[in-house]
Amino acid sequence: MEENSTSQTPVTVEENRMKKHVNVAAILQIVFGSIIVIGAMACALALGFVDQYVDDPTAMKILGIVGTPVIILMLVFGGAMIAGGIGLFSCRPWARILTLVMAAMGLLNIPVGTLKGVYIIWVLVQPETVSLFEKGCPGSAS
Repeated sequence: MEENSTSQTPVTVEENRMKKHVNVAAILQIVFGSIIVIGAMACALALGFVDQYVDDPTAMKILGIVGTPVIILMLVFGGAMIAGGIGLFSCRPWARILTLVMAAMGLLNIPVGTLKGVYIIWVLVQPETVSLFEKGCPGSAS
């Protein structure tokens, strides 16, 4: 009999099945996070062009006051979704928590964000997934 040389316990069949769901959740987070980041950049670009066509300084001041925080929030949330998705591929515990938080916030984005959020939360709270994150992913360099 061959002895397992690593300190990690073997990964079960159910954990392997859940790893596939974790990968799907990671891809969803990266794709949706990228869409949010691209949207933030498009908004910033649009606000830059508006400057050329609006003569009212008060309107430009209001656009800056409202637009800047919205763009920054979009970049922060999109970046957090991308970072969490990348971390899920390596079964990082911090990525699981971050993705759960981002998925819970995404529940408010009806209907697509709700469906995505429910699926991701379901995947990440399964006992097999929790033990997978405690052991580390099979085949990943931790």
